[in-house]
Amino acid sequence: MAKLLIVSGHADKYRQLLETVELPELEIVTAMNATEAEAVGLDCEIILGEPKLVQPILMKMKNLRWAQSMYAGVEQFLDPSLCRDYILTNARGVFGDLMSEYVFGYLLNHERRIFERYRAQQEHRWDSSTTGMLRGKTIGLLGVGSIGAVIAKTAKHFGMTVRGYTRSSEDCHDVVAYYHGNDLLEFAKDLDYLVSVLPNTSETHRIVDASLLNALPARAIFINVGRGGAVDESALIHALESKQIAGAVLDVFDQEPLPKEHTFWATPNLLMTFHTSAPSLPEDIVRIFRENYERYLRGEELKYKVDFERGY
Repeated sequence: MAKLLIVSGHADKYRQLLETVELPELEIVTAMNATEAEAVGLDCEIILGEPKLVQPILMKMKNLRWAQSMYAGVEQFLDPSLCRDYILTNARGVFGDLMSEYVFGYLLNHERRIFERYRAQQEHRWDSSTTGMLRGKTIGLLGVGSIGAVIAKTAKHFGMTVRGYTRSSEDCHDVVAYYHGNDLLEFAKDLDYLVSVLPNTSETHRIVDASLLNALPARAIFINVGRGGAVDESALIHALESKQIAGAVLDVFDQEPLPKEHTFWATPNLLMTFHTSAPSLPEDIVRIFRENYERYLRGEELKYKVDFERGY
């Protein structure tokens, strides 16, 4: 019988859902934090958990064969000093719809000038000026994996032109033009919207820098729902303060929580949310775990396996 350790602030919810689906040959123990996990689960061969809670006990789990991250991001597992003699899988295929809703909520807000209309209402001022629309606009996706593909599909629904910048893949048919490698600045030319859904790797670190921001037209809006490490924050602040670009929406940051003294809090034309664009919902994560556990029992390759060198 396999033994599973669940480490999460919502561990009881995960256990309840897993017991409902009645996975065979599985003993489950739970912990709310790393201290509890060390007390009850170091002998487990499988772990399902939040990366920041798993990291402190990873080297002590001598029987570990498979770790399923509850998040898409797995940076805490990738420290070179940590063991890598197990299979690491992450959460994929469940965040696309949530992130697409988030992205297009802000795109529609910008085009339809929702905040401006509300201010006019508060001022008892009739504002019948013309608004924009998404049809005919061009959106550029930094990263066209499973999440980027859903955003591309939504963009096509609105009549937008979609460009994609990726490492190599060209699988999404809703993208009309793909760019790779040194074509980054060409990719950025004449975009109305630039959306980053990139993971945090050495190749994506600070990819949104001064040169990329300078290549965007002044009307462009930048949205980051990927990882904060992809952005040169100083360069973005300068681009917004100098009106090199029209605005930005950030859900992720280099340091989280964002320090109270950070310049972003007072940067003009910047809207911030707080890593809330696509939460990991237990129902979704349990569905991923269930499918992979069934594969695990059959000795099949697991889905969403992470390459430790690439970081995703």
